[in-house]
Amino acid sequence: MVHVPVVPIGHLRRQICDDETFAANLEAIGIREALLTERRAEVAAGWGSEYVARVHAKGKLTARERLALLADPGCRTHEVGTFVNYQLEFGEAKQRSPGAGVVTAFAKIHGRWCMVIANDNTVASGSWWPKTPEKIERAQTMALRLRLPTVYLVDCSGLFLPEQSRSFPGATGAGHIFKMNSLLSAAGVPQLAGVFGDCIAGGGYMPIISDRVYMTEQAYMVIAGAALIKGAKSQKITSLDIGGPEVHVHASRCADVRVPDDRTLIEALRRDVARLPTSGADYCRGDGGPIDPSHPVGELGGILPADHRQAYDATEVLARLCDQSLFWEVMPSIGEEMLCGVGRIGGLWTGFVANRQGLVGDPLRPGTRRPAAILYRGGIAKISAFSRACNDDGIPLVWLQDIAGFDIGHEAERQGLLAYGSNLIYTNSTNTVPMFTVLLRKASGAGYYAMAGLPYDPVVQLSTTLSRLSVMEGRTLAIATYNTKLDDDFEIVATDPGERKKIEDGMRAVEQRIERDMDPYVAARQMDTDEIVALAELREYLAMLIEASYQSIGSRRIKNSRIWSMHDLALISEGLR
Repeated sequence: MVHVPVVPIGHLRRQICDDETFAANLEAIGIREALLTERRAEVAAGWGSEYVARVHAKGKLTARERLALLADPGCRTHEVGTFVNYQLEFGEAKQRSPGAGVVTAFAKIHGRWCMVIANDNTVASGSWWPKTPEKIERAQTMALRLRLPTVYLVDCSGLFLPEQSRSFPGATGAGHIFKMNSLLSAAGVPQLAGVFGDCIAGGGYMPIISDRVYMTEQAYMVIAGAALIKGAKSQKITSLDIGGPEVHVHASRCADVRVPDDRTLIEALRRDVARLPTSGADYCRGDGGPIDPSHPVGELGGILPADHRQAYDATEVLARLCDQSLFWEVMPSIGEEMLCGVGRIGGLWTGFVANRQGLVGDPLRPGTRRPAAILYRGGIAKISAFSRACNDDGIPLVWLQDIAGFDIGHEAERQGLLAYGSNLIYTNSTNTVPMFTVLLRKASGAGYYAMAGLPYDPVVQLSTTLSRLSVMEGRTLAIATYNTKLDDDFEIVATDPGERKKIEDGMRAVEQRIERDMDPYVAARQMDTDEIVALAELREYLAMLIEASYQSIGSRRIKNSRIWSMHDLALISEGLR
C-alpha cells in the first residue's frame, strides 16, 4: 500500500493538437497575456516615475524595492491582489489607486515562504483606499491558513480621507486589519514589522501587535499626526517629535529597535526570519525532489482553446502541471465527466480535481454520450468523496475549473442533484486542508461554488486570462431575461417591427453587459478572484502554494502514504475481490 500507483499521462503535443491549431491557440492567448504583462507593469509603476523620484529624494526605497531586497536573491515573489481597484477613479480629482495602494505577495526569505504586506509609498504616501483594508485582510487570511510568517513593510499616511466612508466602517473596514493581527498572534504565526516612514492612525496600530517592530530614523507611529494636533491643540510640533524612534524605542517601548535606514531594516527582518524553524517541505518530500513535467508547461497556451465552447483533454493539462507527468487517477469508472487523482508538484503530493470537456459516456444510457463540463450525480459523489479523502489524508487540493454548471431538468431533480450538491458543498465548506482554485476558462453558476470557488474559502483563487466568471453565459442570460417574449425555440414572438427591434436590442445589450462583466480583470478589481496568472507560470505559482502548504510542521495532520484513506477509496470503488 505504501506505493502510490502514479503512471505516465499525456501525449506529445503533435499527437493531440496539429500545428495550425496549436499556433492559433498560442496567438490568441499571446494577445491576452501580453495585455496581462502590460497591465502588471502599469500597476507596479504606482503613480509614476515622479513619485518614485520623490521617495528616493527622501533617502527611502519604494515598496517593491524593499520587497525585492527582502526576498531571497533569484527567487520570484508571487503577488496576490495585483488588480484590486484596477482603473477605478476616486474623489473629485478622479485619482486612481493602483493595487489599492498596497503590495501583498508571497516571498521566500531564507528558504521560508512568507506573506509580505507593503504599503505602496508611491501612491498617496501609502494611504488606505476603498478595498485596501480588504486586500490586506485577505493576505493576512492566507498567511493564517498556511501559518506563514507575516512581514509588514509599513509606510502609511492613514486613510485616504475623501473616501473614508468606503474603507473605515463595516465588517471588513480598516479596523478589521487589527483583529487579523490578533488572530495571527493567537495562532502563533510570527509577525514582524518594519516602519519606514509615515505610520498614522490605523497605520500606527498595524505594526503594534507584531512580535518585533523596527523603526528607521525617518519613521514615526502616531495616533494623530502633527497637522491634526496643530488644529486641535494649537501645538507646533513635528510627527517625529510626537512618535519617532526616540519616543517609541526608548520611552513607550511600542517599538523594539531603531535602525538608520531602509536597507539596514530589511537586513534585520531577514535575520529574524532566519531564526524561525526551517520549512518542513523537504521532510515531506522524502527522497523525492521537484522534477519538471515530461510535457512542457509552456504548451498549455497552445492546447487550451481560447473559445470556451471548444473542447480539450483535461488529462493533458495535468500532464503539464505534475512532476514527470505522473498521476494516479482515482475512481476513473465513476462520474466520467470529472477527473480526480493525485500527483506531485515540486516533489510534494497534491490532489487535483478537473472538469473534463467535450462528450462523455452516459451511464444511464449505455452507448450514448452527453456533454462534459457539467456536474452529474456520479461526478458530484465522486469528487465529494475525493475531497473528504484529501482532507483526511492532509493532501492539499487543487481545483481546476472549466465548468458550465450542474445538470438540470426533470431527470436531474428526480436523481436528487440538490442533495448530492449540498453534500459536496458541506464537504468543501468544512475541509481544513489547504485548497486552491484555478479558473481555467468557464466558471459558471452553482458549479463554480461546488468546485471550491472563492465563496467556499480556498486559500487562493487564481484566474487565467481566459477565465469567465458568471452565473451563466451572456446569451443564456439574455434568453432568461426575455423569456416571456420568446417562443419554445427562443424566437421573438412579437410581429410588430418596432417591438421586435426593441427586444433584439435589449437582448443584445444584456449579452454584451454580461460579456464585459466576465472579464477576469473585473473579477480581480472587485476581489472576486485573487490573482490573474499566465498559463506558462501556473505550475510555478502552484508549486509555491503547495510548498507553503507543507512548510509549517504541526499546524495540520499530514499522513504518510501508507495510511492514506485514498487507497481504501480507490479499492472500494473498483470492487473488492
